[in-house]
Amino acid sequence: MNFDYNEEQQLLADSLRRYLQAQYSFEQRKKVLDGSPEVWAKFAEMGLLALPLSPDYGGFGGGAVDLMGVMEAFGEALVVEPYLATVMASRLVARAGSAAQKSALLPQVAEGRLKMAFAHAEAGARYDLAKVKCSAKKSGDQWLIEGEKKAVQGAPVADKLVVSARTPQGIALFLTDAVKATPRHGLDGFLEADVVFSGVKAEALSGGLPEVEEAVDFATALICAEAVGAMKFSCDTTLEYLKTRKQFGVPIGTFQALQHRIVDLYIACEQAKSMSCLACSRMDFSENARDRARAISAAKIRIADAARQVSQEAVQLHGGMGMSEELKVSHAFRRLTVLARQFGDADHHLARFASL
Repeated sequence: MNFDYNEEQQLLADSLRRYLQAQYSFEQRKKVLDGSPEVWAKFAEMGLLALPLSPDYGGFGGGAVDLMGVMEAFGEALVVEPYLATVMASRLVARAGSAAQKSALLPQVAEGRLKMAFAHAEAGARYDLAKVKCSAKKSGDQWLIEGEKKAVQGAPVADKLVVSARTPQGIALFLTDAVKATPRHGLDGFLEADVVFSGVKAEALSGGLPEVEEAVDFATALICAEAVGAMKFSCDTTLEYLKTRKQFGVPIGTFQALQHRIVDLYIACEQAKSMSCLACSRMDFSENARDRARAISAAKIRIADAARQVSQEAVQLHGGMGMSEELKVSHAFRRLTVLARQFGDADHHLARFASL
């Protein structure tokens, strides 16, 4: 397989990396953990928000493969903006919304004027997408939602939410205005919140569980690419440290045992990149949902194992300072720990892969 980006994808990825290196350094990132309107506006200006949307609504019609370079760059810089949350929710609107809903929302997303989030996970559901207790009842021309969603990424800054809820006909999707929630930062610094719905008015979308599964598979493919970026940073910064840190009067990178370990990390990173490419390409081009799900689970298994290996080895090879708040590699460790479990850990995807 050819894993190289085409010219347009490479130009976009390079342009994004240059911006992040200049305006989103590790020190600058610490100041915008609650989100930055300026950064979000720049993402919109670069076309990142429009990239996965249909040209009918101001987008470019890109798929998971087109977003790979973006997500890898985000992983390298540990970007905390709610990009994936908005992409997931807007994708559900694009696939399950009415023409009026799409026309009202998607152009605003493309222009950076609207942030969205997808509220699905609930207490006790683990990774089972079919476990939905949140309910929706019809009241006149509107629906009312009751229940609670856990750890909704991007919810504190979202303008609109796409919510899954159970109806007498099964799991359905709904669109609501933002619900006030107490924000908190997750282990990796991302902004999230538990959202309580108490008679919240909602508009119905036409989708259900199959659309949720497709959106989660799409997001899983993208976080695989993000993990590759975070692993690449971890490998590169660890290699640089081994070249400069001296012990017994010589750089520790000259010790053969450490050379073997850093080589193992680069091999794990390259394997993860190959599986990420497979997942994104199957997401875009597979016509069979079963084949798509199998490929994405296979990729997530490899990514989760590689994320654990690379993040832990990178911290250990840095010694005690690898655990410090001041060093970016410790934050990469946290992000990779979360990515390894987001949308299903290795055990979950291994069982899913076997069942498929």
